Amino acid sequence: MDRLLPLLALALALTSCALSEESTFQQRAGTAFNNRQFTSVLSVSNGERFGHWTWPEMCPEGFFAVGFSVRVETNQYLSDDTALNGVRLVCSKDEARTHLYTIESHTGYFGEWSHPQYCPSGVLTSFQLRVQPHQGLLGDDTAVNNIKFRCSSNPTLEAPGMQWGEYGLWSRDCTGGGICGIETKMEEYQRGLDDSTLNDVRFHCCDRSTQ
Repeated sequence: MDRLLPLLALALALTSCALSEESTFQQRAGTAFNNRQFTSVLSVSNGERFGHWTWPEMCPEGFFAVGFSVRVETNQYLSDDTALNGVRLVCSKDEARTHLYTIESHTGYFGEWSHPQYCPSGVLTSFQLRVQPHQGLLGDDTAVNNIKFRCSSNPTLEAPGMQWGEYGLWSRDCTGGGICGIETKMEEYQRGLDDSTLNDVRFHCCDRSTQ
């Protein structure tokens, strides 16, 4: 019987994990909730010049961003580097986080999505970008390389991005609520020329008192 106890404990742990995963429902929001009202837009001053602002995507009414993941291309060495290709926000309505939506606006085509990172409690309220400045006519532009978020509960979360460039200043804080939307500035695929993909990003703030 004593030999069976560790096996029983492992089985119970796996069952608990499976139930936890099954109890969390997650789906892509896309542009379905773009009529949601927001109070302000967070931006930073060190975004790069290439590409155009694309479409916004919003968390559903009453939901706020509690976590994020990024699409990042690792070092290509002698080939074209693009670094950060996209940011995906995870939206939740409450601390239970059993019903989640994701929003991401337009993303690039290179690299893989990272595992999500979450605020231990609270919501995302501000951000900071690591950006490589324009490398000139013959240089390899990567533009946005990494991103940090600050949570309302105070922790700072940094994405597993790339190392080129420097971090700029933090954005302002969402006050009275949190981040509820995203819009990206993307350079479209350059078909064999130098790709920089994600050049800038801005986030929408919503106020809890208006929900």
